[in-house]
Amino acid sequence: MSTKISPFRRIVTGHDEHGRAIFRSIDQLQPEIIPSGDAAFATIWSTGEVPVDLNDETDGRDRDVGLTLQGGSVVRVVDMLPGSSSPMHRTNSIDYGIVVWGQVELELDNAAFETCRAGEVVVQRGTIHRWRNTSNTEVCRIVFVLTEARGPYLHDGMPLDEVQP
Repeated sequence: MSTKISPFRRIVTGHDEHGRAIFRSIDQLQPEIIPSGDAAFATIWSTGEVPVDLNDETDGRDRDVGLTLQGGSVVRVVDMLPGSSSPMHRTNSIDYGIVVWGQVELELDNAAFETCRAGEVVVQRGTIHRWRNTSNTEVCRIVFVLTEARGPYLHDGMPLDEVQP
């Protein structure tokens, strides 16, 4: 892989007027550089609520989402740019991060580090963390699935606040 941010195909299924399965859309998505300049994001889909309403015909890309979606879920592709890192952050969500290619270092607020490689999965449970692409030449692609939590993590009965970048 190189520093080029590659597009990917999104294939969405649905139902026709007879209740049969159809392909609703097949399109090419290009991750876009985010304002902080450390990564490129492309939202694949979101849901307005969990459990999901399968009768909601809204294209999940059309919802206004932040990092997470209150009451719902978001799946996105994140391309961590070479040599870049995210700010430390915490969201009230459970996040599944699947490394597709490259490798990324996950740092926790207690100065613990773990290198995550292609094919590995991170389950992020509302902790403060930072992502760092330690390569100076290769993009690291991660697919994230984020589902809002019922509330923040409680430590000694006190909620830990979200820390948004």
